[in-house]
Amino acid sequence: MRTTVTLDADTEVIIRRRMAEQGLSFKQALNDAIRRSVATDEQREFQTETASMGRSTVSLDRALSIAAHLEDDELMRRLSIGS
Repeated sequence: MRTTVTLDADTEVIIRRRMAEQGLSFKQALNDAIRRSVATDEQREFQTETASMGRSTVSLDRALSIAAHLEDDELMRRLSIGS
């Protein structure tokens, strides 16, 4: 398919650099960039980074019970100040 494409200045630099580095034509460099982008989007998996928070200072065996007590404490605090 033949069409006119208007590139932003930064994307033009990327394509021109790829042309120079790999000895590609403008058409080849642009098509390769589009293919890589689409393949990357389709293959992308959700990942999240984790960080150590150190050792737990409470037993997590009773986590729901602890959360309920904390919630109760907060409700009592709000009632006492009239919020």
